[in-house]
Amino acid sequence: MSSTVLELTRAAHEDTERFERLIVKDLQNEPATSKDRLSQSHRVRHMIDQITSTTHKLVEIYEDKDNARKDEIAALGGQTATGTNVFSAFYDRLKEIREYHRRHPSARVIDTTDEYEQLLEEEPQIEFSGEEAYGRYLDMHELYNEFINSKFGSINPDTGEKYDYIAYLEVFSQPHKIARKLKMSRQYREYLSKVIEYLVYFIERTEPLQDLDRLFSKVVSEFEEQWADGKVEGWKDEAQENGHDLENNTAVDLDYYSTVEELVALGPQRLKEALAALGLKTGGTVQQRAERLFLTKHTPLEKLDKKHFAKGAQRPQQNGSVATPHQDEDSKEIALMEAKLEKLCELLSDTITRTKDKVINKHGQNYEEMGRDDEEVPEVESDDEDQQIYNPLKLPMGWDGKPIPYWLYKLHGLGQEFKCEICGNYSYWGRRAYERHFKEFRHQYGMRRLGIPNTKNFNEITSIEEAQKLWERIKAKQGVNKWRPELEEEYEDREGNIYNKKTYTDLQRQGLI
Repeated sequence: MSSTVLELTRAAHEDTERFERLIVKDLQNEPATSKDRLSQSHRVRHMIDQITSTTHKLVEIYEDKDNARKDEIAALGGQTATGTNVFSAFYDRLKEIREYHRRHPSARVIDTTDEYEQLLEEEPQIEFSGEEAYGRYLDMHELYNEFINSKFGSINPDTGEKYDYIAYLEVFSQPHKIARKLKMSRQYREYLSKVIEYLVYFIERTEPLQDLDRLFSKVVSEFEEQWADGKVEGWKDEAQENGHDLENNTAVDLDYYSTVEELVALGPQRLKEALAALGLKTGGTVQQRAERLFLTKHTPLEKLDKKHFAKGAQRPQQNGSVATPHQDEDSKEIALMEAKLEKLCELLSDTITRTKDKVINKHGQNYEEMGRDDEEVPEVESDDEDQQIYNPLKLPMGWDGKPIPYWLYKLHGLGQEFKCEICGNYSYWGRRAYERHFKEFRHQYGMRRLGIPNTKNFNEITSIEEAQKLWERIKAKQGVNKWRPELEEEYEDREGNIYNKKTYTDLQRQGLI
């Protein structure tokens, strides 16, 4: 297998250079629309990934950990362990190369320019939701529902009411405005993680050439400096603020209390606040809380048994400061996630603004305008008004003369064809149009031509034969139940004999009655 190393190296270099030329050629073409520009970016991103993957393979070959490349180069010069001369080594090498290409015909050096250039004509499949409108807007509804159903985002402090979607689009990019005590929870961390994950996924689809790894590394380095200096917005001087809060919350001066009963008089809530400020357990009855707090009168906190401290809390050090390394790590992790979120929102500032404007405009629309807005396709930037509309899927045209979105096409089942023989084998596309046509003029005219009333009994009947058979059954049933006076109306003569109307009339005419 060592005889293939140099050939693999040559092929890898050739592929890398070919992809580089394709990238240059693709970028020289100016896209006509925003959709074309997005497709171009994804094609270039794909080719860059191919170059990166091929380069990693080349690095492994040049590192030559198994000395395969070194042995093969030595063999080219006839330097073998058996002392073979140059000509013998050459013909042995030629034989190996021929055998290699016989086993791997695809590895032969052939002109693949046309094959590779087909990549420039490909249109990548990019998934967007209907709300995102091919990358023009954000779809934050799922994250919004999670936000308003949480403790940290349930109430808008400015209005005292729940956030609406517009207000959420204003505040989700400003996490520093949320109170710090509401952030120290697993729920908030999971929410931040989901928001960052969605925004990263959105950028990967709309700006595939954006180097997010380099962006995040820069955010982390800047954050570390600001955190060390205590300048992170929303987390400034955390240690000092914690100490300040500790002093404010420990307003119970135990020097004024000589017994536990005197502390009981403070009430459960006041005792709970004092215990929480010291990092002690806050549960139990009023008596138990008072006893736990009274322990600190004669025993320093650092010497108290750890069973008195709340879960996750640390006993204070000798200098009196509360050491909470796990809490510091959690705070730093959450603060870093917020920094990443703010950076992503900065990149997407235009998209966020467009999304807010769209939601505000939609609130002022009537029902018909909202329906048209749902069917409109993403805007394209083109100076050529006569440009041919790209519609490879043959989608129906919307109210604006452009193909409707594919998701709307699938939602209404417009790919299903329904034929009606009564209407002259006319085709109706989609279940909705099919059900509506039974009340339209074309179907009513066809039923009149058949001499059949267009009643509800004939809904879903599109075959002439089936309609005629059903009409015959209905007529027969109506004939059995119909009132026939000549046969069913009864008459009685003077002798009390009973006849139907027809028989009675015939006998009367003959003078027999």
